Amino acid sequence: MSTTERPRILIVGGGYVGLYAARRILKKMRYAEATVTVVDPRSYMTYQPFLPEAAAGSISPRHVVVPLRRVVRGAEVLTGRVTTIDQDRKVATIAPLVGEAYELPFDYLVISMGAVSRTFPIPGLAEQGIGMKGIEEAIGLRNHVLEQLDKADSTTDEEVRRKALTFVFVGGGFAGAETIGEVEDMARDAAKYYTNVSREDMRFVLVDAADKILPEVGPKLGQYGKEHLESRGIEIYLETSMDSCVDGHVVLKNGLEVDSNTIVWTAGVKPNPALARFGLPLGPRGHVDCNEKLQVNGLDYVWAAGDNAQVPDLAAIKAGVPAERAWCPPNAQHALRQAKVLGDNVVSGMRGFEQRPYSHANKGAVAGLGLHKGVAMIVMGKFKIKLKGRLAWYMHRGYHGMAMPTFNRKIRVFADWTLGMFLKREVVSLGAMETPREEFYEAAKPAPAPAAAAPAPEKAKAS
Repeated sequence: MSTTERPRILIVGGGYVGLYAARRILKKMRYAEATVTVVDPRSYMTYQPFLPEAAAGSISPRHVVVPLRRVVRGAEVLTGRVTTIDQDRKVATIAPLVGEAYELPFDYLVISMGAVSRTFPIPGLAEQGIGMKGIEEAIGLRNHVLEQLDKADSTTDEEVRRKALTFVFVGGGFAGAETIGEVEDMARDAAKYYTNVSREDMRFVLVDAADKILPEVGPKLGQYGKEHLESRGIEIYLETSMDSCVDGHVVLKNGLEVDSNTIVWTAGVKPNPALARFGLPLGPRGHVDCNEKLQVNGLDYVWAAGDNAQVPDLAAIKAGVPAERAWCPPNAQHALRQAKVLGDNVVSGMRGFEQRPYSHANKGAVAGLGLHKGVAMIVMGKFKIKLKGRLAWYMHRGYHGMAMPTFNRKIRVFADWTLGMFLKREVVSLGAMETPREEFYEAAKPAPAPAAAAPAPEKAKAS
């Protein structure tokens, strides 16, 4: 046993799976049965489906995150990163935010690190791109877009103005389509308060390498979503990709070239690359290889779930999908349910009891495309109910509002939506928050010494 008093359950990652798994384990455990330790670089969990609405100002950014220490009371919460794991010794190396790294022994391990943005070696992308995986990026995108409107309204340089008012989004899945829909909605509202900027001056471009957008809701609703976005003046280019974006000069494979200060990258996700240093069996795409009980194959003391795990989809296999292609998709619907099963299985495994397999049939998908606009596909047995427009938008908000962790955050999110029905959207840019000390630094710098006065010219001597 790696600890002197009681076994340690180490949960690597405090995202959706990590938070729910920790709560489930704490609920099922007997008093002092084990120590639960959660390690994450952030002290909060982010509910990612609400990032587009946070970027548009429909939800307060603080209400999209859940503080870990408040909701997993009884667990250790360490703010830092797990850099390596020695499976033979059952020891993880923790790198805290400050101070030296140290080793932490464990007896049981849960991998819930989620995913990171999937990028490609495109010239200029690292310098110019804006992701949408965290609340920081959502706030940054909102401030950035509103700053571009400020620039365009205040300049007389037509080239600067055109570049500021061109917004390029790469990726047409849920994240891309929802984000461009919400941001366009916000920019349209904000333009009403600018003298020299109108919606007609702006250019929104959505690019995707696939032949359709929103594949999660099916071809018909995806086509409706495309037509709806195009009716709002958004240009959509399918079956193409971005070749470069150096200094904001965007070059697409189809030959289109535009200059833009805003390049939002939502072209998919990949498992956290840190998994390669954990001594775990990985699948062909870098996911942790798990069985149907969410146990890592070959390691009976390790479990994984969520976006970083390759979990067999038993419901799809039962429906006739070949096992080699039947994997649970990376979405909140599976993450929530996997976390609960994982928590139960960790406690059962610790006690030597039988663990249960994870199986969940797809219940559909919902997407918001801006205020009062959306698409939804609800699966009820053999029937699929397809909704679009305002009703689908209500389904989107209702589903995610109820899926938001903790009653506290549910109330806050619904309060934001309720206030939004009666009050106008906030269109204030707070970009200075990214460098809050800059003004103080300028004020505190020593004043420059006054320039020495030039010597007075000598009077000409009388001749």
